Amino acid sequence: MVWEEWENLKGEVTGESSARMRLNQLPGDPGPTGGGGGAADLSVNQDSLGRIGSAAYDLHGRLTADGGHARTSTSDAAAALSVSGFETGPAMRKVHDTWNAQLKTLVDACAHISNHLDYSAAQHAKDDQDIKTSLGVSRISEYFK
Repeated sequence: MVWEEWENLKGEVTGESSARMRLNQLPGDPGPTGGGGGAADLSVNQDSLGRIGSAAYDLHGRLTADGGHARTSTSDAAAALSVSGFETGPAMRKVHDTWNAQLKTLVDACAHISNHLDYSAAQHAKDDQDIKTSLGVSRISEYFK
């Protein structure tokens, strides 16, 4: 309802009398499938996977080390505030616990990314080798006929 009112107001300003909707998009490329897109735009190479995996591994190490410093300082502050009777002690403990949980999640995610990309790169290399081997064997069998 609001959309129609907006379109009517725009139409009055521009001199158009009927409301209409216009979608902004690129013109479609007919290509072989009849839809947009044409050539494939998703490609991955071993160098890209290696760089991303390496960056995730480096981030994992830095987060583990640097996150530990903040965890220790926050824990010490929470204990000191609680012992001194400040009400911010329990709040600081909650910050500490939240920090630990979020840091663990982030560190685990970095490890997962790094490990998954290492596995993917190794698996793709194995698959490529299997395909090369099977193609070589099929060519040899042509000569035995």
